Amino acid sequence: MSVTAFIESLRAEVRGLPAYNAGLSGEFVRARYGVSHVAKLGSNENPRGASAAVLAHLAEFTTTGTLALYPDPSCSALRSLIAERLAVDPEQLLFGNGSEDLLAIAAHTFLAPGDEVITVIPSFGLHIIYPQSVGAKVVTVPMRADFEFDVDALIAAVSPRTRMLIVSNPSNPVGCAMDATEMRRLLNAVSPGTLVLWDEAYFEYAADEDGYPDSLAILRESGLPWLLLRTFSKAYGLAALRVGYGVASALELADLMNRVRTPFNINQIAQQAAAVAFNDQAHVVASVEAARAGREWMRAALVRLGINPARSCANFLFFDCGEDATKLAGRMLEDGVIVKPWREAGYETCMRVSVGSTADNALFIESFERRRGR
Repeated sequence: MSVTAFIESLRAEVRGLPAYNAGLSGEFVRARYGVSHVAKLGSNENPRGASAAVLAHLAEFTTTGTLALYPDPSCSALRSLIAERLAVDPEQLLFGNGSEDLLAIAAHTFLAPGDEVITVIPSFGLHIIYPQSVGAKVVTVPMRADFEFDVDALIAAVSPRTRMLIVSNPSNPVGCAMDATEMRRLLNAVSPGTLVLWDEAYFEYAADEDGYPDSLAILRESGLPWLLLRTFSKAYGLAALRVGYGVASALELADLMNRVRTPFNINQIAQQAAAVAFNDQAHVVASVEAARAGREWMRAALVRLGINPARSCANFLFFDCGEDATKLAGRMLEDGVIVKPWREAGYETCMRVSVGSTADNALFIESFERRRGR
């Protein structure tokens, strides 16, 4: 059998999957465009990086740790810290190689071919790709024209057929967030046979924003099956180490997911670094404050250029640039600026830009103004 024939014999769900746009690396742009400095503003990373405490621990690990032994499959130390702070049963917690790993595990655990999944567009692409990979049918509900959640449309879309509802709050890529009233309205319309997957990858940036909901408390009171996801990749500055965690509404749900996940999916260095980072909330607070200041500076600069970004509670801005965003982003690479053009149907003129350092934010504005409209 030829390779072509073999591929054609595979499941149509896999053959038809879109490729996730993971963005470009700084190294690639530096080499391809011959620039000395790259403003990497396409992946919502923390420009402050990991905390000094984490860096000190990693330096110590190189002399005292061992790479010859398997990591703790239960993430016991990190599990204990998170369970205590969130006041949840430790066995409700799940750990993944980034929260996107937990998205994949949830899709493989709870979805079957033909199951209906509802999510929002514009979307975090893996909210669609992972359910599709197991043969689920994904129904997408567009945001309103002002880039806010259309809660009424979501309520109209959910039905007893819905097996999973996936919402990122704050939204990725838009940045807006539901408040407690909107969240309760939505959950009150959800069937008991629907798993609510509430993705809070940007929780730390929004947690003390006016009106941001206590999502864990609201999910608990809903009486629904649910899974809440968070990550160490963003505000904690540990994107390279890939640590995400989830809270399941019931021990039985967590147990099922643990049967599906690979047993050593969080390496030992990552586990220890995440535990140190979780105890260094001062670094998180400083990172959030810097991101907010940078975000509002960038917003004001874009408004002066006639651009109206969506409301954001996260470390990025999303906006309609009024032209083909992929082409504009390609021209900006010549200045060493990486942004993320949005390629979902209906949003091809939109882009998302991360909040970076003061210098990188300024370089973005300079490049955006220079390269647009060409």
